[in-house]
Amino acid sequence: MLAGRRIVSATAQPQLLRRHLHLCTPAAQERLQPGELALRMSAGDDNSACDWQLQTAVALDIDGVLVRGKRALDEGRRALQMLSGNNRLRRRIPFVLLTNGGGVSEADKAADISRLLGVEIRPEQVVLAHSPMRALTSKYAQKHVLVVGGKQSRCADIAQAYGFGNVSTPNDVVAWNPSAWPFMQPPTADQLSGQGAKRRDYANDPFHAVMVFHDSFDFGRDLQVATDVLRSANATLGSEFVNRQTVPLYMSNSDLIFSNDYPRPRFGQGAYHVCLRAMWDALTAGAPLKYTLFGKPNKVQYQYAERLLDQIALAAVPGTDLPQLHACRRIFAIGDNPAADIAGANGAGWTSVLVRTGVFDGSNDATHPAHLVTDHVEDAVNWIIESELGRRI
Repeated sequence: MLAGRRIVSATAQPQLLRRHLHLCTPAAQERLQPGELALRMSAGDDNSACDWQLQTAVALDIDGVLVRGKRALDEGRRALQMLSGNNRLRRRIPFVLLTNGGGVSEADKAADISRLLGVEIRPEQVVLAHSPMRALTSKYAQKHVLVVGGKQSRCADIAQAYGFGNVSTPNDVVAWNPSAWPFMQPPTADQLSGQGAKRRDYANDPFHAVMVFHDSFDFGRDLQVATDVLRSANATLGSEFVNRQTVPLYMSNSDLIFSNDYPRPRFGQGAYHVCLRAMWDALTAGAPLKYTLFGKPNKVQYQYAERLLDQIALAAVPGTDLPQLHACRRIFAIGDNPAADIAGANGAGWTSVLVRTGVFDGSNDATHPAHLVTDHVEDAVNWIIESELGRRI
């Protein structure tokens, strides 16, 4: 069998071949064993002669790599075009966007990046910091959870779309009792979650978990309400405080800083994590605060991305032998943050590439060194393609 490609007898699956695939070139066919054809899939655009290079895959960060704030980087646009088949390999390379951003749905992020860069991105190619938190629905589908972060009730809407059916937000709590955070105007009905609009009685409606989905848009309010839930007896608000954690805490995106169109890096969700831990320590005399982290550099994020790459491979080449593909697939990660992108990629056994268009601008990082450092993502993708030329089948 050829490495990285599922080989299927042409006589065994003729309908599959006719429906999804075109045949290899005559020269390529000569290299195959008699009676076998390599499964291929057309790109369906100007690169219709391109096949898929499944044994190569790429995960790209977004902010500081493909875009800066709301501004697309020209190098990012060209890099995605190369991965889509406009390269020396004349093959499409599976890729996902692996970002610690969030606060929107995967579909909305895909549409936004498609518009900015002029390259079609599907929701199935997007991994947000909170994407793997979908798996928590197996435990909390109908249990009451506090969802923190994002604008208004957007993260509550995302959580409900994931399958969390009983969600409240800090704004909902303040609407219930404005004294819970008296330093803001009471939220209006359009700023509440669907559950919060029902004006629940949080003194008699216990929480089962706190989930930080995205950056806080009101640090003080969110620190207060999250801490209240975490240390309230029986996890009901207004009840006695205890110096122990009463419900689990889940947080996404531990990035302390991130890059946007401001000249210097800005505080990220990780800054909220630091503040929450510091407040907890001060309020509880050092009682332990346990939490589960999602987002880069945590392993769960890379496992989730690998599953998406598997799905892309199966959609491109139905019948792909995944164990065989895993044995030969090389995954490259391109990012601008050594502590998140590079540390996570190295820990996952991927090949890491650090670019200088975001929070990093040095020669390499001493703590989390990348396999390669380049000026921008276009150089990174060019290097990946050149390094993979020798693996072309």
